[in-house]
Amino acid sequence: MAQEGVELCFPQLLNSSCWKPEPPPSHTVLIYILLSSIFVLTAALNLLVIISISHFRQLHTPTNFLLLSLAVSDFLVGFVLMPVEILLTETCWILGDLMCALYYLLPVTIIIASAGNMVLISIDRYMAICDPLHYPIKVTHKTASVCVFLCWIFSAFYSIILLHDNLKQPGRYNSCKGQCMVSIAGAVDLVVGFIIPITIIIILYMRVFVVAVSQARAIKSHITSDSLKRLTTMKVKKSEIKAARTLGILVLVFLMCYSPYYCVSLTGHDILIGSSTEAFMIFLMYFNSCLNPVIYALFYPWFKKAIRLIVTFQILLPDSHKANLL
Repeated sequence: MAQEGVELCFPQLLNSSCWKPEPPPSHTVLIYILLSSIFVLTAALNLLVIISISHFRQLHTPTNFLLLSLAVSDFLVGFVLMPVEILLTETCWILGDLMCALYYLLPVTIIIASAGNMVLISIDRYMAICDPLHYPIKVTHKTASVCVFLCWIFSAFYSIILLHDNLKQPGRYNSCKGQCMVSIAGAVDLVVGFIIPITIIIILYMRVFVVAVSQARAIKSHITSDSLKRLTTMKVKKSEIKAARTLGILVLVFLMCYSPYYCVSLTGHDILIGSSTEAFMIFLMYFNSCLNPVIYALFYPWFKKAIRLIVTFQILLPDSHKANLL
C-alpha cells in the first residue's frame, strides 16, 4: 500500500505500483547537472572523432578504423545510455516489462563491443610491433572491417544470451510496477566480458612492451656504420612504438573504469542492473567513453588539427577530405 501523500507510478494499481521518486534535493540536482554535462561532452567529443576519421582520407587506416568503432560505441553511451540511466533512477518506467528487457540489450551490447574493440586494438598493436614486415599484408582495411563487424555481431548475440531469462519472463526481477530491473549471470559476464578480454590484452601488451624496450635500446645504441635502410626501418618501428604507447594508455584507462563493476561478480552474486547500488560503477564505466577522446586530443596531433577544421567549418570546403593532418 502507498503511504499517505506519496504518489504512485500507476494509481490504478494500488497494491502493485511503485512509488514515484521524490524530487531530488538541491545538492543532488547539481550532481545531475554535472552528469548531464558529462554525457553531452561524451557525445560531442566522440562525434568529432567519428567525423574526423570518416571524413579525412589520410586517417583511413586499419588502426583508425578500430578507433572509429570504439568512438561509435562511446557516442552511443553519451547519447543514449547516460541519459536513460539518469531517467531510470529518477522516474517511473512506463514502457512495460518487455521494453525494459529489450532496452538492456543495448548497454550490454555496447559494453561488450567496447571490450572487443580494445582486444582488436591490442592485436593491431601486437602485429605492428612484433611482426612489422607482415603487418601491412595481414592488417588491411578489409581485415579491420570484418573484425569490427564480427565484434558487433558477437556482442549482440551475447547480450541476447545473457538476458535470455529476462526476455523469456519480462519483469521477473521487478518488485513493483514502474520499476525496470534485469539480472545477469555475474560469473558468465565476468569471464566473457572481462577476464578473457583482459587476459588477451595483458598478454599482448606485455609482449609489445618487451619488443618496444628492445627496439628503444637498439635505436639508442645504433652504430653510424649501419645501413640507411636499417635506420629507416628503426624509425618506422619507433613511430609504431609511440602509437602503441598511446593506445596502451587507452587500454589502461579502460581497465581502471571497468574493473570496479566486474569485481562485484567476484563475490559470487549476480549483478542486479537498475539498482541504485550499481549506479556509481555503471557511470564509471560510461565515463570511460568520455575519457577516450580526451586521450586522443592529448596524444594525437591529427585529432587536434581535425577538430580545428571541423569547428571552423572548413570541412565543408571542396577537397577538404584531402587535408594533410599527419
